[in-house]
Order: sequence, then structure tokens, then C-alpha cells
Amino acid sequence: MPIAQIAIGAVYLNDCPRQHYIPIYLIVTGVFGLVLVVFSCLPCAQQPDDSTINPLSWVCKTWNSLISFFLFCWFITGNVWIYSIYEPNYNKNTTNVDPYCDKTLYLFAFWTTTLGYILIGVFMVIGCCCCCFGRLAPNTINNV
Repeated sequence: MPIAQIAIGAVYLNDCPRQHYIPIYLIVTGVFGLVLVVFSCLPCAQQPDDSTINPLSWVCKTWNSLISFFLFCWFITGNVWIYSIYEPNYNKNTTNVDPYCDKTLYLFAFWTTTLGYILIGVFMVIGCCCCCFGRLAPNTINNV
């Protein structure tokens, strides 16, 4: 997904005069998403098996936390840019006063952002189900 965000943001960089930050939002989200994945895969991000404190691990965890916090704030900012112009004029050649936004660019940004909300909702429902099951499971085991 981050590679698609970078590609679509770069291809349509100048194709949304209505809200010119949308392609920038996609590019930055994609780049920082890739950076977060790379940092998560580095050996320094892994906790050592023994109980020793690894300062390099602490640095990686700190960077991961900062990038995650930045991506959260950037996500909120992107929501404002994307949802505030819903539904834009998609026609580039119109003589309308309302500036256009490329349909592919806008719909990709809209649906990737909406997909983020859908995934958050699914994870919250799964988490609530696990919590409820966890509270009920000990009672059923003790009753057997």
C-alpha cells in the first residue's frame, strides 16, 4: 500500500488544484509507512533473548514510536484535506468556478483513508470480542 500511495501521489502531483495537499499527503504517508516497516524489520528493533538492555533497541523503539505518532497526526490532517472537499469536481475541462481534483487521485486517497477507519473498527470489534470471551472463559472452565 505505501508504494501505491507514493506512486499515485507522484503521478497526480499537480492534478488536484481543489486541494493540492492530497497528493503530498499520499506521498508522505507512503514514505513514512515504508520507513516504519523498514525500522520494524531491522535487527536492532528486536528484543534480545536475555534480559540485558540494548541501547540500540531503545533507539529503534523510540524512532518507531515517533514515526507512528507522526503518521497518526498526518492521518488526521489528511482526513481534513480529503473529507472537506467531498465530492470534488472531477472534470478538468469544465469552465466551472470550482477547481477540479483528478478522480483517480481523490478516490484512491478517499478509500485508503476510509479503509483505515474500517480496519480500526474491525480491530476494535475483535478486541472487544476477545475481552468478552476472556472474561467468560474462566467461568466456563471452572464450571466444568
